[in-house]
Parts: sequence; structure tokens; C-alpha cells
Amino acid sequence: MIQHNCSRQGPTAPPPPRGPALAGAGPVRSSGPPAPDPCDYEGRFSRLHGRPPGFLHCASFGDPHVRSFHHHFHTCRVQGSWPLLDNDFLFVQATSSPVASGANATTTRKLTIIFKNMQECIDQKVYQAEVDNLPAAFEDGSINGGDRPGGSSLSIQTADPGSHVEIQAAYIGTTIIIRQTAGQLSFSIKVAEEVARAFSAEQDLQLCVGGCPPSQRLSRSEHSRRGAITIDTARQLCKEGLPVEDAYFHSCVFDVLISGDPNFTVAAQIALEDARAFLPDLEKLHLFPSDAGAHLCSASFLAPLFSGLFVLWFCIQ
Repeated sequence: MIQHNCSRQGPTAPPPPRGPALAGAGPVRSSGPPAPDPCDYEGRFSRLHGRPPGFLHCASFGDPHVRSFHHHFHTCRVQGSWPLLDNDFLFVQATSSPVASGANATTTRKLTIIFKNMQECIDQKVYQAEVDNLPAAFEDGSINGGDRPGGSSLSIQTADPGSHVEIQAAYIGTTIIIRQTAGQLSFSIKVAEEVARAFSAEQDLQLCVGGCPPSQRLSRSEHSRRGAITIDTARQLCKEGLPVEDAYFHSCVFDVLISGDPNFTVAAQIALEDARAFLPDLEKLHLFPSDAGAHLCSASFLAPLFSGLFVLWFCIQ
């Protein structure tokens, strides 16, 4: 009311919708050099600051494993719907269910992404994917940000229909990749730092920001091994595509043993390749037990127990 100079008495009308503002996205001036394009985030940032913007990477894949913006690596149970991102520009929610009846481990079955209205660039757009249904369009059937002048700054592309969708949001310096492998959905994002940090205290629950809440992290949990895959076989399967025994390798072994499905090796391999493409600092590509940010115990191994049970010493804090 106050910010729009409205009276508290009598009838009122809602203000016109406004999108969130980024630095440099103000009105066009009539003189001087041309104003930066408000729907070209990287170009606008570089012109204003004399350097390219910084970027962050987050991913969720497998049972699920979450790599946060701050290089924490968690394996989570997170059954039901949980926000991966919730800021002024993006909302991303993952919905997971148990990988098997009675299991603590879950897999992501549904992803919902909301690109919030930005007045100069796009209408609000919603993308929703489910297992066996990765549409190549937003919910309204469009493949871009709408009829506004900057509508082309949001677009959907699919390199492999039904299993790989890529969404480019140039107006906020963001690329999102959604894939389906082994009956689960994976999510990977490269996002401008300024965008990732544009949230309030009330939006503090974001798996990409803080990782999984402690109550949702799997640690020294017992799981029944499914199928006839042994630890040695799982390690051998994962080693073929993940020669470095880092967090991705251990996640792969975990997924193959818990699911009993060798195809789960692909989820970890692709997550690593996305990180290779999206991380600005490749020295942080591989997370090891000795890395403080990895939060992966040095005793990361599966110890066989009697009755076909295994203990996962995947000590994710």
C-alpha cells in the first residue's frame, strides 16, 4: 500500500505487475550510450562491472544426491516435495518417492520449475517434467518467454526427445538441464551468483543453497541389497565410467546397490559431465573425503552384513 502511494481507506486497485529488478535493468535513457539490454544478463553485467558475472552450479541426481552451490555433497531421503531453489527469479521443486517399499532412499519422479514474471522480458512460465514425460514446451504449450520484447531470452531445446531437455534463461544468466535415466529425473543448473542469492530469510529452505536438512541426510543407514549385484560388481560397473573414486563414484556405487539396476551408473556419469561443463572452477570438479565441502566420510564404503544387508558408511553431515 505505502510503496504505491495508496490510501488505506476506500476501494483500491492492484498495482500493475512488476518483475524483480536486477542491477542495470532500469529505464532506457534518451541520450548518451545505448542502455544495456535488460534481457541479456551476461552482456549487461559485463558492461556495468567491466568483468563477466560469476556463476554457481547445483545438481540433483540418483537416490537423490545433491551437490549444493557451496560444494556440499549430500545423499538425501527427502520423500515428497522439496525446493531445490526458491528465489526472486526461480522456483524449482523436486518430488521424490522411495526407490522401493520400505526403503529410506528415494528417487526424483517429478520436477516443477517456475520462471517468475520479469516485466521487461518474460511472462511467468511453468515447466513440469515427470518420469516418462519430459515435454519440450512449457505448460501453456509455448517454447519461449512470451510476446514481450525479451521473450526470446527464455527458450526450451531438446537434443534427445523424452530424455533430455535444456532450458536457456539468458535474461537471468541461467541454464538448466533435465534428464531421465533409469526411471528417475536429474536436475542440473548453472546460474548467475546474483540471481542465486536473490532471496529473503523466509526462503531459506533450498537444497541447492544449504544442502539437505540434517534430518533428511542418509548416514550409516542399513539398506537391503536388491537384485544379484554385489559390492565388487557395483564398483566395477561404476569404475568403467567414473575412474576417479570421488563423491560421484561413491554415489554411483550406492545407487547401483540400492536399486539393483546397473543403468543407475549413467545418472552419476552425466551429473559429473554437467558439473564439468557448468563449474567455473574445474579444480572443484571432484569432491573427495578430505574436502571439507564434500561432507563425505573417509570411511565411504559398503560393509556386507549377514542376511543380505549392507551398511552404507556415507557419512554426510
